[in-house]
Amino acid sequence: MMNTAVTAIPAAVPAVALAHFEAEFSFETDCWDVHDALSTGRPDFVLLDVRSPEMFARGHIAGAISLPHGKIIGSALAAWPDDTLFVTYCAGPHCNGAARGAVRLARLGRPVKIMTGGVTGWIDEGFELATSGA
Repeated sequence: MMNTAVTAIPAAVPAVALAHFEAEFSFETDCWDVHDALSTGRPDFVLLDVRSPEMFARGHIAGAISLPHGKIIGSALAAWPDDTLFVTYCAGPHCNGAARGAVRLARLGRPVKIMTGGVTGWIDEGFELATSGA
């Protein structure tokens, strides 16, 4: 039997694969789940757009707060209880701003997840962007 690049390295045993894939959900969420939670009007997290204010003004997820990843400091988070879950997003899969923001939040001892796909994923799902307000 011929090995391709797909099969040259065997897949993990199911128990190891299960642990790995379940763990991913403790680090990330997706655009659909964020949209669904926001549509309730009572999301149980704070959505942070960690791009520049200019990018935020051009188009952002309604309900998101503009807080560029370089500005994530303790005093900027003082309005939220310590156990508040923050979800960060940036431009999309080609951008590491969401991870940069997540690192800063984690260093501050704050719970955090990344919204995979960012703005690109949001638009790919067919969701609208807002262009005014925070």
